[in-house]
Amino acid sequence: MLEIITQHPILSALFALVSLSLVFGALLGFTSVKFKTEGDPISDQICDLLPQTQCGQCGYPGCRPYAEAIAEGERINRCPPGGEATIHALANLLDVEPLPLDEEVGEEKPKMYALIREDECIGCTKCIQACPVDAILGAAKKMHTVIIDECTGCDLCVEPCPVDCIDMVEVPVTLRNWHWQNPAKASDIIASDRGRS
Repeated sequence: MLEIITQHPILSALFALVSLSLVFGALLGFTSVKFKTEGDPISDQICDLLPQTQCGQCGYPGCRPYAEAIAEGERINRCPPGGEATIHALANLLDVEPLPLDEEVGEEKPKMYALIREDECIGCTKCIQACPVDAILGAAKKMHTVIIDECTGCDLCVEPCPVDCIDMVEVPVTLRNWHWQNPAKASDIIASDRGRS
């Protein structure tokens, strides 16, 4: 058989092509199994842009499920904590038009954190159970407190509190969190000028 293949140039070329295709096919199959990516890379990038508040205001139980839904075609304007900045970042990533924040999910607010009035706290632990990021410390029938650096401002601990001792406080501007304000839109400037005249 080998003599027949070596005597005919067309058969030897065909044999070489089949042999190379088998070798490279096996190599590609091995690398696809060895270097398989876990999850969806685009949903990971989307999730990195979301504020990670895990608040559920978008209609999904957290930022990861919302990111996966966006990767599958959900609208990018359903995150009140992220606001306009997150919508623009998502639009740039996905190369789509930015949309205004969907009014049915809420309105954009400044960054907030929970503050427990500790002298009024009865230690019921309902706020601890509601916190999606474990930012509240305390024990049953003992005073609770919030780890401010861990609090995402999701507002989920306020409603379950039976004595209403949790306030949402705006994060003060410091050198660590200060940033340039976005310039005003031309249409807003024109409208305010018309209102003055």
